[in-house]
Amino acid sequence: MIGVYKTKKLDGSTYFRASITFKNKHISLGSSPSERTAFEMYKTASDLLYSALTIEDYNDSSVLSFSMWVVLINFRDNGVYFKNPIYLKKMFFLYYLNKDIILKFDTDDLFYYSQHRIQARGGHLFCENYGTQVSLGSRYGIRPFAVKSRDYRFINGDDTDYRYRNIEIINQYYGVEKVTRRIPPVYKARITVRSIFSLGTYETEEEAAIAVNKAIDMLAKTSLRKKSRVPNYIDTLPASKYADIYSSIQLPERFMKLINDHLAE
Repeated sequence: MIGVYKTKKLDGSTYFRASITFKNKHISLGSSPSERTAFEMYKTASDLLYSALTIEDYNDSSVLSFSMWVVLINFRDNGVYFKNPIYLKKMFFLYYLNKDIILKFDTDDLFYYSQHRIQARGGHLFCENYGTQVSLGSRYGIRPFAVKSRDYRFINGDDTDYRYRNIEIINQYYGVEKVTRRIPPVYKARITVRSIFSLGTYETEEEAAIAVNKAIDMLAKTSLRKKSRVPNYIDTLPASKYADIYSSIQLPERFMKLINDHLAE
């Protein structure tokens, strides 16, 4: 049958691969133990590439995966082949996580997402990168465990819109919260050690972040140390200025008592 190739697995069993050539591009469509199903893959792909069918026309009974459906329609409409379910728009692109969840990205991110497949697990979006899971939010300055609306927000209210102009980082450092009801705003520093400890209020975000770092350094010397506590990376200050602020910060007596009590253990 046209578009179908018979082959064998390592165990010797037979299966059939389906493929199609369009605009001089050879596209693998998938495989099946059934020659008839493999031919249906080819026929469906041909219908897509030479018709006005849209992404919204996809039916769950299709022999093609939804991802392949998107790939073929994008190639047909835009002349660019991606292995991931991407559809190009004029100034941005759509990434179809599935039929119901469609993510929006700036074209600046096209190369990355054409090479890295987005996955979802436990409500979190991530990409595999050299064997590690990279949170989607981390590409946009959203730190791990950040809370939406408190630490960051999607300006237009659409949390599937990852275009840079739509993401506002409110609190970029761990343990730091901007107090916007004060004018000018101030920054609260705090850390959780069995309960929440306030580390003071500071005029700048960097000062509050350094207070948190100092608290983490002190905890690392006690039995309360945790590998999960990673100091804030602050690249907006020269090393000398960072050291001056670090030395000048006096952490609250309640926190220092906790440290001293556990240093004695």
